[in-house]
Amino acid sequence: VASFFDLFFLFGDRGSSGMNLNILRPFRFLKLLRTLRVLRSVKIFTKLTVLVNAVLASFMALFWSIFLLTIVMLMASLFLCQSLSSALADEAIAWETRVWIFERYGTSSRAFYTVFEFTFSGGWPNYARKLVEEVSPAYALFFFCFIISVNFAMFKIVSALFLRDTLAVANSNAELAVQEKTKQKEHYASKLMDFFQAADTSNDGCLSLAELDTILANEKVRTWLSIMEVDVHDTEHLFKILDDGDGIVTADEFVEGILRLKGEARSSDVLRIMHYCQ
Repeated sequence: VASFFDLFFLFGDRGSSGMNLNILRPFRFLKLLRTLRVLRSVKIFTKLTVLVNAVLASFMALFWSIFLLTIVMLMASLFLCQSLSSALADEAIAWETRVWIFERYGTSSRAFYTVFEFTFSGGWPNYARKLVEEVSPAYALFFFCFIISVNFAMFKIVSALFLRDTLAVANSNAELAVQEKTKQKEHYASKLMDFFQAADTSNDGCLSLAELDTILANEKVRTWLSIMEVDVHDTEHLFKILDDGDGIVTADEFVEGILRLKGEARSSDVLRIMHYCQ
């Protein structure tokens, strides 16, 4: 589409017609769409992509939330406009107060804008105190119910809906899930390498059974491994699992072996053991 407009401008400028094409120049911003497609492939903009997709997926929820909120604010503004109409003619109320009421609640449009202001600005006491103190204390009940039901309840529900949609979009994004899984694995492997270097007291790049037994004798190390979802009861048995038969465990063997041992046994692991036993 952007290329079409470029060609149109090119041939239009060279033409003899007097048509003003400047009004179409704002449409050239469509070129930015091509830039946005490029940004999707950049890793640093992955979170932005998820956010945009969440906003698009939540469009209908946003529309109905705004619709419902508008209906509630319209009902509240009509109630205030009708109930305060008699106060405008009440001479027992100060003239300045009646002017203030008319400026904010005198007509349905004024009342609706006022309700919109104290709903989203957070300054609702400025619009309520004068009505409660100089017109009727019953308006305190109205503002109490409105603020509790809209500002606290309805806004929280709408926020929860957007959060749910965002999490759903993030979980359905296969590319993001792979990146997060890879990132977690790399972080876990980095911690295991730190553990391996601390256990390798001989600094030869390999672990012996004695070195592994020494570091696993530390209760804090066992607790750390349990937090990392590695359950260690028998050091010799663990060493045999990690060892490939040469009597030592290298760094790669240690990391790969612990990653396989991490967590509970999967169904594929159980089936493989049953197959070997047969």
